[in-house]
Amino acid sequence: MVLERTSVGLDVHARSIVAGVLDTVTGQMWSRRLPPATEAVVAWIGSLPGPVGVAYEAGPTGFGLARALQPVGVRCVVVAPSKLERPPGDRVKTDRRDAERLARLLHIGELPAVRVPTELEEAARDLVRAREDARADLMRARHRLSKLLLRQGLVFEGAAWTQAHQRWLHTQSQQLTPSGLRVAFDEADGAVLAVQARRDRLDAAIVEVAMTPPWALLVGRLGCLRGIGMLTGFGLAVEIGDWQRFTGATIGAYLGLVPTEQSSGTQRVQGSITKTGNSHARRLLVEAAWHHRKPYRPSRALHARQAGQPAPVRERAERGNRRLHQRWSRLDARGKRSTISVVAVARELAGWCWSLAVLEA
Repeated sequence: MVLERTSVGLDVHARSIVAGVLDTVTGQMWSRRLPPATEAVVAWIGSLPGPVGVAYEAGPTGFGLARALQPVGVRCVVVAPSKLERPPGDRVKTDRRDAERLARLLHIGELPAVRVPTELEEAARDLVRAREDARADLMRARHRLSKLLLRQGLVFEGAAWTQAHQRWLHTQSQQLTPSGLRVAFDEADGAVLAVQARRDRLDAAIVEVAMTPPWALLVGRLGCLRGIGMLTGFGLAVEIGDWQRFTGATIGAYLGLVPTEQSSGTQRVQGSITKTGNSHARRLLVEAAWHHRKPYRPSRALHARQAGQPAPVRERAERGNRRLHQRWSRLDARGKRSTISVVAVARELAGWCWSLAVLEA
């Protein structure tokens, strides 16, 4: 626990900031409303009796304030809101009370902090999340188009969204009557093509960035595992950031892949996974875990990703690929549902990713 003369809790919004200030010498608590300008906040904090500690909750306002306070020697804790405890009897919530509560918890060292990414890491993370948004938009646009055709009794018999399906779609416009329906189809089809083009542009940008430092080394190592291509490896790299802060046993809990638990005395009850932490990284790991269900036979793509990697990395990845398939086989033999098995494999896959990320080779 770090002792400072002044502890400041900030309730930060887009158009206003409320500060709760605790003087740890006199015990005085007071609050103030500040303008939402980073320079003004930093200047005001600099006028307080030092040393000063600051805390605010992570949110859409980002990490700019935390980065601005670091060069002036002010310790800033960015708090994980989902892990911030609130007494059940506390039924009054205001900006002032939230700020003062943060100041008190900062003083006693009871705030669950999140890691503040660098500007380079945050820019790469925004690129990955823009691609994630495009993927979700494409899925919704495809659903709208397919359901429009379904209402007209038009269903493609083969696999959807293949080249054959695309050719079939392009022949449907002239068969639709009246003209209003044809216009609706053309707009829905155009929306699919536009979003797909946006996704492809983002894919190309991600591949370009992933091949440059500081991402190339880590993405190359992660790609030695089955199911983790360049897009998935880059997504894991930017979402997790500093791998050294975890161990193979703790990274699964950080990603929300461990079971919930309600245990007391001799009774132990476990439920579904916690789903805390980074949802995007968790989804990427679960998708990659499905690839380990089939027997391990290295594909050409996997051999290409492993080419050029150091021997210790390839050897550890080989052990990981075999171990993960064995895990799937044991769970299947025990009659576990695939949706439960894939989470268990994803949790172990997270540990193998960590071991490759921190491996000295």
